[in-house]
Amino acid sequence: MSGPEPTGSAPGGGPDDDPDDGGAPFQAVAVVVPARDEAERIDACLRSVRVALAGSGLPGAVCVVADRCVDGTEAVAARHAEVVRNTAARTIGELRTLGARRLLTRLPARTWLLSTDADTVVPPSWVADHLRHAPASAAAVAGVVDLDDPEALPPDVLCRYTDLVRAGTGADRHTHAYAANLGVRAEAFLQVGGFPAVPSGEEHALLARLRAAGRRVVCPVDVRARTSARTRGRAVGGLADLLRGLGA
Repeated sequence: MSGPEPTGSAPGGGPDDDPDDGGAPFQAVAVVVPARDEAERIDACLRSVRVALAGSGLPGAVCVVADRCVDGTEAVAARHAEVVRNTAARTIGELRTLGARRLLTRLPARTWLLSTDADTVVPPSWVADHLRHAPASAAAVAGVVDLDDPEALPPDVLCRYTDLVRAGTGADRHTHAYAANLGVRAEAFLQVGGFPAVPSGEEHALLARLRAAGRRVVCPVDVRARTSARTRGRAVGGLADLLRGLGA
């Protein structure tokens, strides 16, 4: 999750090139969670995801992509989700695409694909919140995240981060992108080739691909999740790096 950076396009993006498909009901929901040595956090993440899936009323599937884990992450994750070991992917973009393709090979075409992170907890309404915005011919819904313990940050860092978030947030939409709270239509995801193979900023790169293909992206402020305020994370260029950099 790279955090609150401008997406390079106004919220809402371009028009969806398949409005008829946009109005069709979804048949399933898929959730992808990459993880590296997250044994202490991933249980809470997956429990929250399962609750959100149950509240959606749709069949759901969850895939954790274990990336070179040396702790108990895989064992914890296996209680709640399918676990796939990464053996070839080198970037976070490839990890997310690996998990997504694993799920989509057996799910219906009209699947809503969600991405989150192992240090993130989603609310019970998370899936329903995404689907509430998706029927309006949107190919993707880019939600926002709140820090789980912002007061743990030094005051100057928290102030800079808050200013950064506010600068891209309006009354009902925003210009940020977080892989920890991102949803996309399966057919649109496959149309553009999934997440680009980039070491960071994979959510920005995916949204750019969708917009370039003429697909509509919506960025509501009422689709939220809560993520770690840690400054030592797992992904290079992620939110933890951003928070640490704000204190430099």
